[in-house]
Amino acid sequence: MQGKGVIKFFAILLAVVCLYQLSFTWVAHKVENDAKVYSKGNTDKEKAYLDSMSTQPVYPLFNHTYQYCLERELALGLDLKGGMNVTMQISLRELVQSLANNNPDVVFNQALANAQKRSVTEQKDYITLFVDEYEKLAPNAKLASIFANSNNQEKLKFNSSNSDVEKYLKDQADVAVQQSYTVLHTRIDQFGVTQPNIQLQKSTNRILIELPGVKEPERVRKLLSGSAKLEFYQTYDNSEVYQLFVNVNGILAAKNKAAAPKDTTRAAVTAGKTATSVKDSANSLLAKLKTTTGKDSSGLNKSQLASQNPLFSVMSLVTYQDANGQQQLNPGPIVGYSAVKDTAKVNAYLRSADVKAVLPQNLKLLWGVKPIEKTKVFELYAIKLSGAENGPVLTGDVINDARNDIDQTKGGYEVTMYMNSQGAQKWKTVTAEASAGAQKRAIAIVLDDNVYSAPNVQNEISGGVSSISGGNFTLEDTKDLANVLKAGRLPAPARIIGEDVVGPSLGQEAISAGLLSCVLGLVVILIFMIAYYNRAGTVAVVAVLVNVFFLMGILISLRAVLTLPGIAGIILILGVAVDANVLVYERVREELALGKSIRIAIADGFKHALPSILDANISTFLTGVILFLFGSGPIQGFATTLMIGIVTTLFCSLLISRLIFEFMLEKGWDIKFSRPWSSHTFKNANYGFVKNRFKFYAFSGVFIIAGLISMVTRGFNYGVDFGGGHTYIIKFNGKVTTEQVHNAVDATLGRGTEVKTFGADKISINTNYLIDDNKADADDKVQAALLQALSSTPATKINASQILSHQKVEATIANEVKASAKWTIIIAILVISAYILIRFRKWQFSLGAMIATAHDSLLVLSFFSLFKDILPFSLDIDQAFIAALLTVIGYSINDTVVVFDRIREFLELHHSKTDDPKEVINHAINNTLSRTIITALTVIMILVILFAFGGDVIRGFSFALLIGVIFGTYSSICVATPVIIDFGKKDLR
Repeated sequence: MQGKGVIKFFAILLAVVCLYQLSFTWVAHKVENDAKVYSKGNTDKEKAYLDSMSTQPVYPLFNHTYQYCLERELALGLDLKGGMNVTMQISLRELVQSLANNNPDVVFNQALANAQKRSVTEQKDYITLFVDEYEKLAPNAKLASIFANSNNQEKLKFNSSNSDVEKYLKDQADVAVQQSYTVLHTRIDQFGVTQPNIQLQKSTNRILIELPGVKEPERVRKLLSGSAKLEFYQTYDNSEVYQLFVNVNGILAAKNKAAAPKDTTRAAVTAGKTATSVKDSANSLLAKLKTTTGKDSSGLNKSQLASQNPLFSVMSLVTYQDANGQQQLNPGPIVGYSAVKDTAKVNAYLRSADVKAVLPQNLKLLWGVKPIEKTKVFELYAIKLSGAENGPVLTGDVINDARNDIDQTKGGYEVTMYMNSQGAQKWKTVTAEASAGAQKRAIAIVLDDNVYSAPNVQNEISGGVSSISGGNFTLEDTKDLANVLKAGRLPAPARIIGEDVVGPSLGQEAISAGLLSCVLGLVVILIFMIAYYNRAGTVAVVAVLVNVFFLMGILISLRAVLTLPGIAGIILILGVAVDANVLVYERVREELALGKSIRIAIADGFKHALPSILDANISTFLTGVILFLFGSGPIQGFATTLMIGIVTTLFCSLLISRLIFEFMLEKGWDIKFSRPWSSHTFKNANYGFVKNRFKFYAFSGVFIIAGLISMVTRGFNYGVDFGGGHTYIIKFNGKVTTEQVHNAVDATLGRGTEVKTFGADKISINTNYLIDDNKADADDKVQAALLQALSSTPATKINASQILSHQKVEATIANEVKASAKWTIIIAILVISAYILIRFRKWQFSLGAMIATAHDSLLVLSFFSLFKDILPFSLDIDQAFIAALLTVIGYSINDTVVVFDRIREFLELHHSKTDDPKEVINHAINNTLSRTIITALTVIMILVILFAFGGDVIRGFSFALLIGVIFGTYSSICVATPVIIDFGKKDLR
């Protein structure tokens, strides 16, 4: 074996990297376990402990903080951890209306309505549909007459063509989507969710949001659905507010002393002294507080500050040390620093009635939008309210445009802001006032009551064009700020069109079930391989274990999210890994049967098995690529696991296994590839697969025709992904039948509601009730109606905590998913068939593969339609089912390619005109029968374990895989190969 040194080096390097990546999960879990021990069940204490540890080194070897480890631990999907998954779509109809200043033109508004209807069923963007509809209704009209105005004259002229207007609208749509993404990202960061996942899909104007661990979905809905509020404020200087904080601190200290359990008369006197002497002690207090910029307030002398200075124990003053070593107040609008864990307490202090009484009415204290870099410390800004209504000096609707630029004079990044004429006039006045005098004032840019930036104004700004620069601006900072500035200009609201809420209890069940099925599947494979292949089976066991180790390490390093389908993917990879070893071992056994020495047999076995292994795994990898490109959420997680697993399987099965065999040969160990009972399995098999092909055609034809009739007459049980609506998984108190639930909910939710069993003690309810209601509280109304309906009978009565998960999908997404699923399957079949054509250079092989994959898909679909209401578990058609179907296609091709490879080899050996191709092909099929059956049995055993122990959530998914693998094994032998014979009689000779 050549290159052993390189392979060893790479294997050791990969092992070290994987071990390092996995260690983050262990360290993070240790800190979390320590927090549980410390809190003794008190969730507030547990959260406070974890917050305090976030910036502390917890990985001594590399000095990594807990936050650093947390961001790099194995991320669990919502189906395993619980939480909320939200799909939001930007309302482009309202954007177009806004850009047209709500033009009352009848044709314009009819085109908007028509485009909205078409967008539900057609896979085109809304702007394209709108322009198309407008041109249909008014072929000679100009869209520029509706959209061109003085504010956009640089981009759109009054004589612009409709295509120019279409481009302008699409550009504005991209801007609206990007700025909505920025706003939502900020809101979620403020919500305090651990490891949120926010993805922007510009092609569909959608934002996908995953919030693990969320327990308040109503709060999330309100948070995400609110309109963006951009405002500009004047600010106070730190020196103007400092004395107010001293007074507040004194009032709070007095209240603490008054509430202390001691002599009340003395306490009152002391409190009075404290309150009156606050002003006199201001300077001495400043001298005592040794705070520095960016310092966590938790680092102060807490015991002293908490007793004498309640406010300053959780908030640091903004000071610096002068040349004489004295503490001085920093100039500017930033008046305090607090650690994230202390901000709520500061807010509570400042909102108390006693404190509000001493603060000016035109003072507003707001936190910065994000913590100081590499800390968890937030800045507190002093905002000055203006006018009779105590509001901002300007609002975001005066912004025409904003973009990130390069500062041409000083270098670095800046943001250029353009205002309309009304805003420019007001801005001139505001900036003139802020820049007057020696001390320049700042103007705060505030979105949703969070300060994004507070730049100092150096000069009066006229003309409405302003540059905002900062010494530490990054490119991303300027992009975010530009999006924020545009957020108040284009009212394109983001609506929740899809939602999935998984309770932590269901998530914990999924984790337990997934881990159990993984462990059992691994154990079954290891026992079988050792039992069947003797000592060589032990090598396969080591290779499979190393494969799983590498797979998990790479998943973590790529920040991949592990989902329940992802666990299923790992289990499937075990089967793929076994298949590669089986291919090698069967080849080695053939070489040994020819009388070769063990060393030569192993070398030739690996060499001859290589083409089959590569072809089989590349075809499965292509399936994973298609799944990743066209799937979403958990499906992408499954595809990621599958693709990485294919790569690690090839590395371990072909290289690590070979290294182990080389080591064993060097040591002179006795290597056996079978046991007495397994050495002759399927040897000299001579079944008439080719001769009986018409019987197989008949069986498949009858089953598929029956299935097609069932699909037309009975249809499928569509999951919420395909049908739309609300789906609730509910755990009832006692034994409840689906009929009882139907009787309770039908009167309220309608007869179209589907009620199905979900495991042994849960019920799934799918309803279209209020699915077209787009109001923010619509989901709450549906849940309230469901709870009220179930409460109508004692047997079905539940409370909100018994709803384990909730999923909402609008018809728009459901229709897109259907279309996407159809095209994904077609593309998968075409791509894999093309690969077979390139690899085998005969169209008959490609046709056989295409027919076999289509055959397998139809058989699985037929089974799910024929038995949808017969089997005691749900057979839903949803995204997980599509993933299973595509995986079956990949497995079927994997199996078919191995048979094709042996057929090609035998046809090349038996090229005489007297050799009957049918006999040669039948002999080739029988020759690979041992490998085909062994691989199928291993995968089937794994899938049976996944079906039995994998949990209710993926029972339908695992069953689809199980049925598909059986059909795939059957088709590779009994369908794909006969097609080659019947379509290539002349070519094969």
